[in-house]
Amino acid sequence: MKLIIVSGRSGSGKSTALHVLEDLGFYCIDNLPIGLLFPLTREAAQQETPGRLRKMAVSIDARNLSAELANFEQIYRQLRDAGVVVEIIFLDADEQSLLQRFHATRRKHPLSDDRTSLREAITNEKALLEPLSKLADLYINTTGMSMYELRDMVKQRVVGRKDQELALLFQSFGFKHGVPVDSDYVFDVRCLPNPYWDTSLRKYVGTDQPVIEFLEREPLTGQMVDDLIRFLDTWLPSFADSNRSYMTISIGCTGGQHRSVYVCEQLGQHFRTRYNNVQVRHTELPHLQARGEI
Repeated sequence: MKLIIVSGRSGSGKSTALHVLEDLGFYCIDNLPIGLLFPLTREAAQQETPGRLRKMAVSIDARNLSAELANFEQIYRQLRDAGVVVEIIFLDADEQSLLQRFHATRRKHPLSDDRTSLREAITNEKALLEPLSKLADLYINTTGMSMYELRDMVKQRVVGRKDQELALLFQSFGFKHGVPVDSDYVFDVRCLPNPYWDTSLRKYVGTDQPVIEFLEREPLTGQMVDDLIRFLDTWLPSFADSNRSYMTISIGCTGGQHRSVYVCEQLGQHFRTRYNNVQVRHTELPHLQARGEI
């Protein structure tokens, strides 16, 4: 039996993720009390014709009792010991994004009341859900991500991955916007020559031929890519052997437009020949396009 637990702060996209799993054949339950997790899986295992109950997904959030949330790790261990394949997907976003989403939808936060402001509720929720977030197999930061991008990510990284297969995400970002919190590895490529200082290249990105040609003329670029490939080729199999399901490798330059995008594309191209589930995501490009900068 496979059980996917979807959790995260309110407004981070849990409902969207759960709907994707339901569309793809999972038996889904929203806001399940933690105390019912073990009885649910035990009952499903005893069905003579379990059918789709062999693939279940449940959403667990801060509406659970705080005592049950604190006791989550014990129940999680019981499930694993009983032979249930458990994956925890934890979604989150930065505080400002969560505030904006609540203001836009005018929804009430489940932890807010006459004495607790929305900002305080969002902060409190993070502490309450720590027992789940620290055990997460996959952490997805949905800051700046559209509902459609989240749907695609869940489809490709979670459902598109075979059991015991390592799913890789290479994402570019700009250091001036902050390091992605969902990173397993972070590599800094700001030491490479910067196409931004060539004014004829500023409107392009790392997937455009003029930028590619600029970077490939520089010996340091090839050396950096080769060194990263050699490092990851050496160590990713060890993560796979230790039953790691997901790895997020973040590549950063100053603005997330040229160097990091190029290096991510090179890494993605290389590792698609070695792993079946490889995604490349460029964090800053949608924002640059929206502002008309590229």
